[in-house]
This record gives sequence, C-alpha cells and structure tokens, in this order.
Amino acid sequence: MKNASKRTSTPQTSKTQPSIKAFFATNNVCNPKPTSKPAAIDASRSKKAADNAVEDTRTCPVSDSQDGCLENIKIKEEMEIDVPGKKKQLKRLKQKRKTIVLSEEEEEDDGMQELRGASDDQLGQKKKQRVSLDSNSVTVSPEVMDIDNPATPRKYSFRKKQIRSFKKRITDYRNMLSESENESSEELNKDDDEYQDDSGDSPPTTPSSSPVKSSPPSTSKKGKSAVTTPARTPKRSNTSTSSISTSSSINNDSRLQDFAFSKGSSSPPTKTTSSSSPTTSTAVLSPQDRKKERQKQRQTDFKSKNEERYAWLLDIRDTEGNPENSPNYDSRTLYIPPNAWKKFTPFEKQFWEIKSTHWDTVVFFKKGKFYELYEKDADIGHKEFDLKLTDRVNMRMVGVPEMSFEHWAGKFIALGYKVARVDQMETALAKEMREKSSKPTSKSTASSTSSQPEKIIRRELTTILTAGTLVDPSMLSTPHSTYCMSIKEYFSSADSCPTFGIVFVDTSTASFHFSSFTDDADRSQFETLIVQVKPKEIVFEKGLLSQKSMKILKNCLDEPILNGIKSGTEFWSAEDTIRELTIGQYFKKKVDEREGARENSDSSNDAAESNETNELPPILTSSNTSPHLLSALGGLTYYLRSLQLERALLSLANFSYYTPLHPSYLLLDSRTLSNLEVFTNSYDGSTAGTLFELIDHCTTAFGKRTLRKWTCQPLWKIDEIKERQDGVEVFIREHELRTWVESWGRELTDLERIISRVHARGCKVGEFVGMLESFENVVNSLHVLTTPSYQSKIGSSSRLLYLVSSMPDLRTKLEYFRGVFEYKDAKANGFITPRDGAYDDYDKSRNKMRSIEEELERYRMTVSKKLGVTAKYKDVGKEIYQLEVPGNVKVPDEWTKLTSTKTVNRYWTPHLQKLIRELQESREIQSSVLRLVRDRLYERFDGSYTEWLQAVKIVAEIDCLMSLAKCSLALGATRCMPQFVETDKNFIKFENLRHPCITPRIANDFIPNNISLGSDESNMILLTGPNMGGKSTLLRQTCVAIIMAQLGCYVPASSCTLTPFDRIFTRIGANDRILSGQSTFMVESIETAKILNEATHRSMVILDELGRGTSTHDGYAIAYSVLTHLVRETKCVGLFSTHYVRLADEFKSDKAVKLMHMQCEVNEEERRVTFLYKLINGVCPRSYGLNVARMAGVPEIVVSRAEEVAEEFERKCRIGQ
Repeated sequence: MKNASKRTSTPQTSKTQPSIKAFFATNNVCNPKPTSKPAAIDASRSKKAADNAVEDTRTCPVSDSQDGCLENIKIKEEMEIDVPGKKKQLKRLKQKRKTIVLSEEEEEDDGMQELRGASDDQLGQKKKQRVSLDSNSVTVSPEVMDIDNPATPRKYSFRKKQIRSFKKRITDYRNMLSESENESSEELNKDDDEYQDDSGDSPPTTPSSSPVKSSPPSTSKKGKSAVTTPARTPKRSNTSTSSISTSSSINNDSRLQDFAFSKGSSSPPTKTTSSSSPTTSTAVLSPQDRKKERQKQRQTDFKSKNEERYAWLLDIRDTEGNPENSPNYDSRTLYIPPNAWKKFTPFEKQFWEIKSTHWDTVVFFKKGKFYELYEKDADIGHKEFDLKLTDRVNMRMVGVPEMSFEHWAGKFIALGYKVARVDQMETALAKEMREKSSKPTSKSTASSTSSQPEKIIRRELTTILTAGTLVDPSMLSTPHSTYCMSIKEYFSSADSCPTFGIVFVDTSTASFHFSSFTDDADRSQFETLIVQVKPKEIVFEKGLLSQKSMKILKNCLDEPILNGIKSGTEFWSAEDTIRELTIGQYFKKKVDEREGARENSDSSNDAAESNETNELPPILTSSNTSPHLLSALGGLTYYLRSLQLERALLSLANFSYYTPLHPSYLLLDSRTLSNLEVFTNSYDGSTAGTLFELIDHCTTAFGKRTLRKWTCQPLWKIDEIKERQDGVEVFIREHELRTWVESWGRELTDLERIISRVHARGCKVGEFVGMLESFENVVNSLHVLTTPSYQSKIGSSSRLLYLVSSMPDLRTKLEYFRGVFEYKDAKANGFITPRDGAYDDYDKSRNKMRSIEEELERYRMTVSKKLGVTAKYKDVGKEIYQLEVPGNVKVPDEWTKLTSTKTVNRYWTPHLQKLIRELQESREIQSSVLRLVRDRLYERFDGSYTEWLQAVKIVAEIDCLMSLAKCSLALGATRCMPQFVETDKNFIKFENLRHPCITPRIANDFIPNNISLGSDESNMILLTGPNMGGKSTLLRQTCVAIIMAQLGCYVPASSCTLTPFDRIFTRIGANDRILSGQSTFMVESIETAKILNEATHRSMVILDELGRGTSTHDGYAIAYSVLTHLVRETKCVGLFSTHYVRLADEFKSDKAVKLMHMQCEVNEEERRVTFLYKLINGVCPRSYGLNVARMAGVPEIVVSRAEEVAEEFERKCRIGQ
C-alpha cells in the first residue's frame, strides 16, 4: 500500500469492472473520438452490464481533460471508495489550459448533485473538487472504458448536453428504484394506502433467502477504513438521494470491487473482505429476479401480517353462527367476530360492513378511477377472468377501470353471480368541505366527537345487479322482457290441488303482473305461465315449494336463478305485506291544491302548497286479490328491497292482472307452445325457424315486447280480429305509409324502459335527451297522420283511426323542456345546463363562479403590471390556474413554484391559492345545483308518467300492425287474409296450405295441401302414411296457420275460411321427463288425459302416433278409445295420425272420421319409397319403416332379416283373422 500512490504514466491492465464500463458507454456519457481504431463493444453485454452498474454502490472518478480531469459520479450512497494513495482521494493531473471550480449553483442543481456523487461527509472531503477541463476532449482511463483492450487509450468528447442527459437518467432511475422500494414496503392501512410496519420500520427492500449481517469495515495499514458496507438502513429517506440497502452476498461479488480511475495506476485497488462472508463470489440478481424477490417478500410480509387479522375467514359462518355445511346456513351473510372489527382500518371497516351482509355477491368497490374487488371476490375475478391478483389495504385485490364497469359486471352476471356496486358519494374536495363544516366549535364538543368522524370518503351501496333484475340498457342484451318471479304455493290439505299466488316484474319497465289460480295436480296452468313468461329469476319460500313445482321450473327454464328466502320474516304474509307497503309510503304522491300549478309555474320557484297522499292502489285492496297473491308480492318486495330497487319500481304502481289461460283469447298451453315451436325450436332451443321469428318485424323494442304478448294470447273474438286485420291491410296496401312509419320508428329509443328509469332517477342525461327527441318525433309523426291526405289512407281501419285520435297532447310538455335547456349541449357535456333565468339557485351559483373568475383575471393583470411581463394562467393536471411567467423574471419569495419548462416558470401565490380554493368550492356547489336541476326536470317529467306510457303503447300497437303486414308480404305470392265465420259448429277450410315457417327458397318446392274439417264434412281426419311422409308437418302447419289467422295476419294459403277456436291441444313426439320421473308413455298419457278432460267442441286437437310408448296391443287399444271419445263425446275438430292401419278399418264407415294418408310411390323391385307429401283420401297399407331404416344406414343384413320377420308376422295375423 505504500507504493499505491506512485503512479506511472502508462495505464495498467488491471482486472476491471465491466459493468462500470458498460454503464458509461450505454448511457452515452461521452462521445468517443478515438485516435486509433476502437474495438467493438457488444451491445447486449453493455446493456446487461449497465443494469448491473446501477446496482453497484461506489464513487466513480472520471477523467475530464486531455491529461485527466476527475469528477465524482455517485450512483448510490452506502459505500465509499478506497482510492490508492495515503493522503489524496484523487490524483490531480497537470493543468494545460485552465482550471475551474464548480460553482455553488451547479452543486444545487439536482442533476449535478446526482452526477457529482456522494456528500462530502461520506467521502471525507471538506473541499470542493477541482477539475481540469479541456475544451475539446478528455482522456478516460482504458480500464474503465474498455476491458477488452485495456492497453489502448481512448479520447472522448465530453459535451455538456450529454452530461445533463446522463445526470437526468441517473436521477430518474434512482427515483424509480426508490418508488419501487416504497411500493414494496408501503402499509396501505389507510384509504391513501400508506404503509407502516408494526414496529415502525420499513420492510426490507431487497428480499433475501437468509438474514444478512453487516460486515465490519476493512482497514488499511494506516488504520483507515478502505470500504464501508453499511447494514440495512432502518428508515428510508424521501429525497432523491435516498440510500438503498444491499446484502453481504453482493458485497462479496468480484464485480463490486473498488476502482480508482486514474492515469497510470501502478497497483490494483484494495479489496474489502468480510470474515462472515464466503470467499466464493455470488452473482448479482438481475432486475427481473429482484422484482420476483420483492414480490415474494411482499407476499410473505402480507401473509405474516394478516394471517392473524383474518383468521376468522378460515371458518366461514353466517350471522347466526351456522357453518357452510349446515342446512340452515344463510349464504347471504357473514359472521365477523367483535375483536376483528377493532383491528380494521376505517377503509376495511367500510368495506366489511357492506360485504358481511352481501357475502354471496361480488362487490365492486369504487376507489378513485377504479372499481376494486377484495378477498373472496378478488379470487373469483382472478379465477374466472384471469384478472391480476395483488394485495392492497391488507386484502387480496383485483381492479377494473370505472369506464368498463358495465362490461365486467355483465361478465360476472352471465356466469350467474350477483354484482353489487358501491360508489363514492363525494369527491375529495367535497370531503374536505364536509369535514370543515362539521368541525367542532367547542373543546367539549371536540372531546366528545373526536373519535366519531372517520376521515374517509363516503361510499354507499347504490345497487345490486342480478340476471333477472337488470335495468341499465347497456347491460340488457335483448329488447324482450326479463322477469323476476315470486311464487307462493299453498295446499288446503295434503291431497288437495295447489293454489298459486304469483307476481312477476320486468324491472326494466317497472311493470308488475299478478296471477292467482287453483291448478290441477299436474300444474298445467303453472307450467303454461312459466313457458309464456320465461322468468330469469325465481323467489320462493325456502322449504315450502313442492318438488313437482320445482321440477317444472328446472325442466322449462334454462339455468334459472333460484332464491329461497325465509318464510314469515322475509317472505311476508298478506297482512305483513300491506303493513310494510303502507309504512314504507311507496305510493306517496303530491297533490297540488292550486290547479295547474305544476304546468304553469317553475318547479324551483313553485310556492303552491301541496298535500301528500299515500293510498294503496286499488288492485292491492280489491276483494278479488287473494292473500296468497299479496304474500307473493311481499316476498318479491323484500327481495327487491335487498337489491335497493323496490322503491323505484313499486312507486310507479304499474300493476296489472295476468291470466295464463284467459278465456277471452286463444289458449296455448306450455305443451302447445313447445310442440308448435312458437318461440323456440326443438333442434337447438334457439328462435330459428319459429313462428315468432317469422312475424317479428317490429322496428321498436317496446313493439317487440308487445308482439310477444300478442303471440302468447291470440285473439278469439271475431270483431277484434277483424279490426286488427283492417289495420294490417292498410299497411299492406299503402307502401308509402308503411315505409314512412318504419323509418321514424327505427329512430326511436326504448321509450318504455327510459320513462321508468326517469322515475327511478337512474336515467343518464344523454338517454333523457334522446327520449325527449323521440317523443317529439312521435308527436310530429302522429300529427301528420291526422292530416286529410293520410286520413283517407287509414280511413278503412277503425283501429288505426282510434289509435291516432287517442294520442295524448304532449306538445306543451315537450316545449317546456326544450325551453329550459339546450338539447345539443346536454348530450355533448353529459349534464343539463339551464338557460338564464330558468332556475334562481343555478343563476346564483353561476354568477358567483363568474365573479371569482373575473377576480382571477384582474389579479393576473395586476401581477403582469408589477412584474413588467405578460403573465398567463396554465392548468396542469389538478393544479389549475398556475401563474406562468418567463424563467428569467425574479418573483417574490412567498411565491410557490409548481412546474417549469426551459423558458417559463409557473407559480402559485398565497392570494391566488385562496381564489382557486374559492373557485373549486364554487364549482362543487354548482355541480350539486346541476344535479338538483336534473332531478327537478326528471320529477316534472315523471309527473305525467301516465300520458307518456299511453303514447308508448299507441306507438307499440302501430308497430305491431306494421310488423304483421311485413310478415304477410314475406309469405310470398300465395297468401290470403283469413275469413272468419261465426257459427255454432267449428270448421276450417284451407286451400293450398303450406307451412308458414318454410323459407321462401324452400317454399317454391314445398307441396301445399288442402284441408277441410267440420261443418258439413267430417270433424276428424284419421291420417296414415309412411315414416317421413310428412304427417307431423301437416299437423303442425294446420295449427300454426290457425294461430296466424287469429293474430290478424295473412296465412300461406290461396284460400282460408274458418271459425275462431278457443284452444289448441297438441300431442306430438315421443319424449320422457327424467327429472320428473315420467316415462315416454307416461308423458303421452298425461297429455292425452289433459286433452280429454279440457277440450271442447270449439277446440282444435292434433294427436301424433298415440300409443307408441307401450306394447302394440295396448297402444292400439288406447288409440282406438281416445279417437272414439273425441269423435263421439267431445266432437272437436282435429287430426289423428297413426301407424295402426287396422284402426282405419274400425272407422271406415264412420262419417265423423275422414280416412286420408300422405301419398308415396313404392318400387318393390328396388325397395325404394318416394315421398310425394300430398294429402289424399284413403289408407296407406304400410308404414315402410324398413325402407327408412335402410336410408338411415342400418346394416343390410339386419334390414333383410327384419323384412323376413315382418312378412312372417303379417302372415300369422292374416291367419288369425
């Protein structure tokens, strides 16, 4: 060490540190201008070395002149450098041109502080460093810049701009490391996620597999410390030069040796050894590995800290203490022990207060610009959608942006989850204003309330979304109604038939439907109601819904959401329901004493006295309303209350009765709707090829919903059918009228849903404005229909004339809204800005804000005059109204510098800050006033809810009539308007009838048939024919044509005359019901019994191959008996298809039965059957089932053997006869 200070003029080829060399080369500190050809430097190696260099902790002296000029570049502050030499830290080189001393201004610059390195205390330097600077270039030690060719000196141009860039990169990278370290160690116990360890110390920043002890510093022979390796720092500095901890393994790395960069070093630098460290070098962790280690350490710290705090989650129980495997377990609630509440932070308490009562619900918790899911919900989000799982506020967490809430909520709901939405009810500024206003005024008050208020943003559960109760249009995937149904089932005795009280609601339109009836043992009406309504969600009394009814729900519905709630306390009785509805004041209305006050005065200034009434709707107090119906309403009300929807829905009082099998309509039960494929096909359960798909050409969403109701219950009275037919005829005849109505109908929004959302105050401003524009379109369009030119066109339809004339006067109401605010601005801004003079409170808040803005402008002009420059205001993020002045202008000391550029600086002054605060508070007040204005407008609109709804229903009916007209036109050239005849005896007569759901391309090849039944002809057709001959198609097309006729639509036939039918019965196909424990023949027998018990002479009956599910003899006997009963007793019109050829022989002389079959051609030699699909008189001798088996691919050897057996069987039968 004595010779360490003696340097030769020739650089030594000592073993150098590649990371330091690559760090300088990669960051372009110097611009190389070699005098000789430089050696190539590997870019990838340099980049990797640069990463490692950032991890190193040393002071790097760099030559900065031709002969050498040294400047300290400190990368991290924990270590000092052992520079060869006893007394000098750095060797001064010969000054050739000039010597400069770094000024204090340069030392104060953040970037220069980073470049120059450690503080004087750490380096033991009390004097300023002097550097020798050459104006052109500087010689840098070759061992620093090139380890591949250390003997080659290099010259580099040292530019000031490059130095600044390098300094900035050093600073930015160190700040990034500091932020990363802070992130890994933050406590997040409070709402602002601030991390504090239980001991008060920060957690380790560099994770290690084993604890590391600091090594004692090595000393030189002079007794001075050569290198000091500090232990982990207990506290982290908040400045940009904060120290970063290192481990002993890193200190022992050979690449972390100390270097003295000088010209002509004669000996290698002194190494520091540690007695506790192994002599073998350990590789430095890469940034990726360090990141993984930090994450691993975070997980370890998180688990160790919260394992005890959340130990109660290991044993899940409901609020009554029932475990999950208990039959009484309530999955909606969660028990949290009292000692756990004491350990919660304010934010945790806020979260668990909501989550503990909605344990079965995925809670989206609003936090800033994100919705976050915690604990169990976070696990669900991570499992189902692979959302990134992390730990925040002592809990596992995943998050989604607030703008995509509807998207992600829809995904959870599609999988069957309930979704709760918790929103922030105030901004940060509003929170500060609230805390300021609630500040105690006396010491006694302060002492009594100091522990009460929580300094946390208020959040509330705003809504809970389920698949059956969606109201947001963005989350509704279909224009059709989605129902939530409440079912009350009652038995007067053990062997009695059930009595049902059922209430179902479409939450998107706030329409309630009541249905009460006593059903048969097979629940025929109940099943029909379920098929017609197709509810998405079911509410029932837990443990009190019979197994039969539950099986019907599971058979008829596709994965329904079943909610069993407690009888009595949750599923209320009739008396409790009336009491809850009365106490809740759901039907409270304001009645103005002054006539016309709502229309002729401004809502904000209306001084008219008003009285409030809370009368229950007549439908609830009527004697016809059964207690079971009220109980079902009570169960539904409780469930909607848990979703925070009951007040918005019930207060509209949009109640009506619904009878699944109403005698005033053509009755279509569940089996008929299914067998005729009215709404879904039997192939894949979709709407393809169904009757509803054929007739649905509506242009409005509310028109489609109305048309579905029409399809469930076609008309039965002839005069009503003819009224509808006249309206359809008008649209078919008047092409211009049809096109015009269709064009403005497509521009209408879903008015029925939006008016209910306005009542619930859940309508967005854009939707509200779009609805008003749509109503204006409706009013103007229907007004056109009242002109003489259009009156002559629609004059032949009494129904259209009635609809146009019954349109309420909405023009005055719409003009009011148009005069209050500008529609275009409201749609663009997302909020309503009233016109001047519309609302006094808004004018007041706006004027106050304008006065503050004017004061800000006057202050700017005053500052500009004092400084002698033109000052401007600049908004940068949330820091608004920053006073921008040129950078060379001296400003008062009390000004606070916020941001700056190369040319300007931006400040806040004390007076400016006061004005900005007043402006922000004024804006917050104005936002509240704007929300109040919006609610006033919604309330005014809602006051005329009945008129708006009436207009919607009129437009919906016009849309349905036009849809039937378009369906009629799509049937092709062969179509006709059915002619209804009113006689005592039912009959049908179709000529050239084909199936209406056949596509036009196939329809050209479809074989039409003539069907004539009733009146002077036979009531029943006994139909035979080969397999695949078209018997089932003929049966279906006849019934579908009847439905279309009684809907008021054209039918695909050249001629159609009939009497209206009261009901259609169908028995088609062979299937079992495994879940109900019913075999194929049992299903056949149940459906047949229903027909025999309920059919009348006004009914249409079709039976397809009755008796196939049992033995031949039993099946034949049942078929014969049923056909005899229908012909002799019921005397209904129908078709009876069978493969029992002997059955035709029994009725060949009966005039009430017509024997007919589907024609075919048989080639006995080729064993081929050609189906002609033509209905002709007579009996088909055989069914030709073996031919179909051969077509299906059954092996020929099997078919041949079957033919032999069949011939033998027929021979024996003839002998027996």
